[in-house]
Amino acid sequence: MIKLQPVILSGGSGSRLWPLSREYYPKQLLSLSGDDSMLQGTAMRMAGLAGQDTHIKVLPALVICNEEHRFLVAEQLRLSGHDDSQIMLEPAGRNTAPAATLAALRAADEDDQTVLLIMPADHLIQNVETFQQSLLTAASLAKQGYMVTFGVVPAHAETGYGYIQQGPVIAAAKEAVYDIARFVEKPDQTTAEGYLASGDYLWNSGIFIVTAATWLAGIGRFQQAILTSCLDAYQQGQVDGDFFRLDAAAFAACPSNSIDYAVMEPLSEEAQSKTAVIPLSAGWSDVGAWSSLWDVLPHDEQGNLIQGDVLTEDTQDSMLIAESRLLATVGLENVIVIETADAILVADKGKAQDVRAIVNRLKAEGRTEHQIHRRVFRPWGSYEGVDAGERFQVKRISVQPGACLSLQMHHHRAEHWIVVTGTARVTRGEETFILSENESTYIPVGVRHRLENPGRLPLEIIEVQSGAYLGEDDIVRFEDDYGRG
Repeated sequence: MIKLQPVILSGGSGSRLWPLSREYYPKQLLSLSGDDSMLQGTAMRMAGLAGQDTHIKVLPALVICNEEHRFLVAEQLRLSGHDDSQIMLEPAGRNTAPAATLAALRAADEDDQTVLLIMPADHLIQNVETFQQSLLTAASLAKQGYMVTFGVVPAHAETGYGYIQQGPVIAAAKEAVYDIARFVEKPDQTTAEGYLASGDYLWNSGIFIVTAATWLAGIGRFQQAILTSCLDAYQQGQVDGDFFRLDAAAFAACPSNSIDYAVMEPLSEEAQSKTAVIPLSAGWSDVGAWSSLWDVLPHDEQGNLIQGDVLTEDTQDSMLIAESRLLATVGLENVIVIETADAILVADKGKAQDVRAIVNRLKAEGRTEHQIHRRVFRPWGSYEGVDAGERFQVKRISVQPGACLSLQMHHHRAEHWIVVTGTARVTRGEETFILSENESTYIPVGVRHRLENPGRLPLEIIEVQSGAYLGEDDIVRFEDDYGRG
């Protein structure tokens, strides 16, 4: 029996997919292809696998994410039927090798022969059945002590991916599986064309299959500092509700490194090393930039990729995505136009990789558009900025059924609440009362207050803030169901 532990790495920011992807709501949480988010699609990728091979047992997924995304990740897993998933919180990003080490330590508590399937949360695989068939081969090799990865059969000469050069065929495998000759960095165009022509090179998918014991032995051999820091952070960590929190101080000492750099590259350079790559043709994409999304989504008769409320006239071979209003184009070709409530991107399609430069400028100028959307998600629901001036701010607040905001107080602002739909339970100072639709209340500066939704339908209110300072950091929490300070 093979125990298979899916490990989903959900720590990326997806800056090259700005303005849809933001730091606090990154691409893995977006529904870029179909109704499910990329995280949900990754979690559902194991569905039906055990039915193909009765000797395999798929364990609940382990998701490793950062603090800011924890409630969003938990909610998306719940909505996709993966309530049993474990969620581990990284205090800081340290790349994929420490994440794999933490997953191996967790699995080894039960059985160090558990096979880890380590997958980024922000990849797209269109042909899941083909992927699962290759995974069965990979899991069998992993049980024999191999470190296995998938190499994507290249569709074109791509300069945005790293490559893996195939070595000799591995006799222990049931299908075409190769020893890894070497990993190579992202090439220039001429080199990429040479790789494609040779037929010996595959795109590095970033998906790895290995037993917990094999990985711990490898990381201990090549990167002892990573193993030591991760072990300390794991052993000193603690359960916090639905999450497992690593010890922040111990994890801060952990070096940052990737799985391939840290272990697989040095191991593959040794004679008779147990590294393997399986060629994969399953509609894979890391959706790392707008050009990647262009490659995997359907186009209309004019060659346009269109999502949302879009009207075109004399427009060809363009990506046009509208989130919040009508987008109309006339006389355009080979452009990208992405419309959101607070930002619009217009770019030459050939410059899709350069969007990150805009994100870097937003950071340098101290702006917030790289971090949050106009609609900001919270564990209790969401809020959206409607209007703002020098001494006022208007928000639309949505509270999920049964949810409540923290018991809190503001030093610098007063608030007016008007119920639009649903029922609100309001705590204001020492009193608690119910507000229905079209009713309102006033929260003075310095008064403790709380907003709850006791009903079965979403609660929508309009909040009008007034005062000398309206920043989100003007909040003192006294009680909070979600453990926020």
